[in-house]
Parts: sequence; structure tokens; C-alpha cells
Amino acid sequence: MVLIIVYILYLIFSLREKSPAEVEQEHGQHARTMRLPVALGVLVVSTIAIVFMSEILVGALEPTAEDWGLTELFVGVMLVPLVGNIAEHLVAVQVAYGKKMDLSLGIAIGSGLQIALFVTPVLVLVSILLGEPMTLVFNSYELMALVGATLVAVLISVDGESNRLEGAELVGRYFILGIAFFFVP
Repeated sequence: MVLIIVYILYLIFSLREKSPAEVEQEHGQHARTMRLPVALGVLVVSTIAIVFMSEILVGALEPTAEDWGLTELFVGVMLVPLVGNIAEHLVAVQVAYGKKMDLSLGIAIGSGLQIALFVTPVLVLVSILLGEPMTLVFNSYELMALVGATLVAVLISVDGESNRLEGAELVGRYFILGIAFFFVP
């Protein structure tokens, strides 16, 4: 519950950080194209479609992972997040290519925050309601990867600038974590 509350506070802070006039000026003048009920309907339908697509993804990954000898940990830590968030990754890269690094970092870090502070705690609460409790207990490899990824994200974004070397370091870190999780028993 604490993580969900922190996520809600993060959203409120993010929305209030810039005034609507600043956002419009930054992104140009755009007229509203749909009403709130239609937008909420599209959001609900999209969410339901994503749930079904996620089930298809997991169903396709299970036999493949078994054939290739991949552990559930590797699939869950490396492949599912990569494939499941590919649209966000592509948008972040496109925006970065357009030299809008603040927006690119916001997309990348915001996505991780959403999973860590909202989606995972909600899954824990739902699992309790379904009678199969899931915990947020991490093994030492997962905890080290989580702390390391957090530190790298802070160090990369703290100066407000980025370059190709930092990008290469991030990709390198991902490969190192992938290799480590591949060999974790």
C-alpha cells in the first residue's frame, strides 16, 4: 500500500510540476480530439487487450524457454520486461534521437516507476485476494540488480545531460545482468 501511495504522489507531483500552459507551449497548441468518456473507454479497452496479449506472450514464451533451457527467473527478469515494454522503449529511443532527452528519460524511468511502485504492489494485493499470496521478497541477485539499476539510473540522469557513452554503458549493464541471470541457479 505504501508503494501505491508513493506512486500516486509521484503522479500528482509530475502533473503539477508544469502548468498546462507550459505543457501546451512545449508541445504546441493541440485541440482536444475526444471527450473524457471516450478516452476512458479507449483506455479500458486497450488495457483489456494488453492483458490478453500478455497472456499470449507468456504462453508463447513458456515452451520456447523450456526448449532453450532458460530459467523462469531469466525469462521473468530479462525477456518479459524487454518484450512487454517494447513500445515504450522504441518511443524513448525515437524521442532521444530527436534530442528531447528529458522526455526520453521521463518515459524510460516513468515506465520502471510504474511497474515498481504500482503494478507489482497491485499484483501482490490481487494474489492475496485470489488465495495464492505473492511476496516482494527478492533473492540476493535480484536485490543487487535492483539497487544497481537504480544507482545507474540516478547517475545517468543527475547531470541532466547524456551522451552515447552513457547509452553504451546502460546497454552493457543490461547485457551483464542478462548473463548473470542466465547463469543464476
